[in-house]
Amino acid sequence: MKDMKNPVHFRQLWLCVAFAISSIILSAQASVIKTEYGLVEGYKSGDIFIFKGIPFAAPPTGDLRWKAPQPVKSWTGVLKCDKFSASPMQRNPVPFMMWTEEFITPPEKLSENCLYLNIWTPANPAKEKLPVFVWIYGGGFNSGSAACAVYDGEGMSKKGIVFVSINYRVGVLGFLAHPELSKESGNKVSGNYGLLDQIAALTWIKKNIEAFGGDPLKVTIAGQSAGSMSVCSLVASPLAKGLFIGAIAESGGIFTRFSHNNLNEAEKSGSEFMEKMKAANIGELRTKTPEDLIAAGGNFGPVNDDYVIPGDLIASFKDGKFNDVSIMAGWVTGDGALMGVQKLTPEKYKSQAVEKYGDKAEVYLKLFPGNTEDQVKASLTELNIMQFAALPAYLWTGFSKKPAYLYQFSHVPVDKPGFPNYGAFHTSEVPFALHTLNLWNRPWRDNDLSVEKTMSEYWVNFVKNGDPNGKGLPGWTKFDKSGGNIMEIGDQSKLIPGLYKNEFVFLERNLLNIK
Repeated sequence: MKDMKNPVHFRQLWLCVAFAISSIILSAQASVIKTEYGLVEGYKSGDIFIFKGIPFAAPPTGDLRWKAPQPVKSWTGVLKCDKFSASPMQRNPVPFMMWTEEFITPPEKLSENCLYLNIWTPANPAKEKLPVFVWIYGGGFNSGSAACAVYDGEGMSKKGIVFVSINYRVGVLGFLAHPELSKESGNKVSGNYGLLDQIAALTWIKKNIEAFGGDPLKVTIAGQSAGSMSVCSLVASPLAKGLFIGAIAESGGIFTRFSHNNLNEAEKSGSEFMEKMKAANIGELRTKTPEDLIAAGGNFGPVNDDYVIPGDLIASFKDGKFNDVSIMAGWVTGDGALMGVQKLTPEKYKSQAVEKYGDKAEVYLKLFPGNTEDQVKASLTELNIMQFAALPAYLWTGFSKKPAYLYQFSHVPVDKPGFPNYGAFHTSEVPFALHTLNLWNRPWRDNDLSVEKTMSEYWVNFVKNGDPNGKGLPGWTKFDKSGGNIMEIGDQSKLIPGLYKNEFVFLERNLLNIK
């Protein structure tokens, strides 16, 4: 106790105690944030503050089913946001083929009450305005969840960005169109509720993210597969104007045969669905359980309704009527296997080429040869990649005045013991981009970790600067149609000039008739 009698020692001890107390208070304060609807409390993991399950719209249940998302009702007190919300209603999620549990919607909790988002931030909100990355999940517009393990935002947030993941309605609950629904809408359209959810989430982010240390004027949206198609749809949508300054589209586009139905087609499908459900009107359909609606099947997705999405996409992009932002877009070499490949003899393949392309068939067959059954399979697989993701990305760059960067992911993840080797399969790039290999249970090698480091740094650099380049990374030149530079992200990442250049030109002119 002698030190307590020494005023110098006592003062030092008191300063240490005061500093520790103030640190605890600051830490506690940083995990309670004021949003426009009320206080939310997250938790801390290392240096990252995490908020899970923040509502950004009212539950789309009861009379709000098949309506645009409505504002959240304000709450009193502090809302605990330390666990993921329910995922959107969908068929019972189970792992299949290459998509193990890390890629699948957690099956424990599905609900129509699903419009929540999650935030990971390293920021001191009072001092920082960091760039914001918003992740939109895939799942064919019929499944998916922000709670999938490989979508965790902590690894990316540690690199100096605010990471946000959002839920949106899927399947029949997210994209049903019907004449009655269009009639009751103030805009005389229906469907696209899932996209309206995404826009509502981005609007919430613009209004609230500064409180979490994010910069509302520096938001980049990103997504894979249906999430990538969502990104492209948001770029096309006049309703999303001003909500983001950059877009990352991984494996999915909207200009080719994967484009959406128009409103008339979608309403017809909705009427057929109502008949199948033996419902007399939308009121009756709203009384059905979500489980019964989903069990009835059907294929639902975004609609070119001339409100959320332009009716003529290519015309609107040609006229510059889209959200022109910096672009990073690409595909995985295994994307082509996703849609399946029709088994054709060389003779049948060539005759189909002549039927489709006439006097241009000879050029087509040089680009996509089919002299053997193996060649036919390889060419059809490549065409799948082109139409699903590569060609839409290429066309997008032609319309945009902003910098564009294209990539092809070819790295094959290490095998999982007891599982087949699926190569560089559709979705396999996501944990490499989002820096979540640690959450994917495989015996990772040094070269897997090296690819993850390269790819995630490209992504973070793009979010921060609109440019993926950075110290220690292979140089990535902007894409333009004349040079055609595409970054190959693989065991040895390198820029490939002119990759698919001739194929792009042919398909643009002869498949889509774009001059």
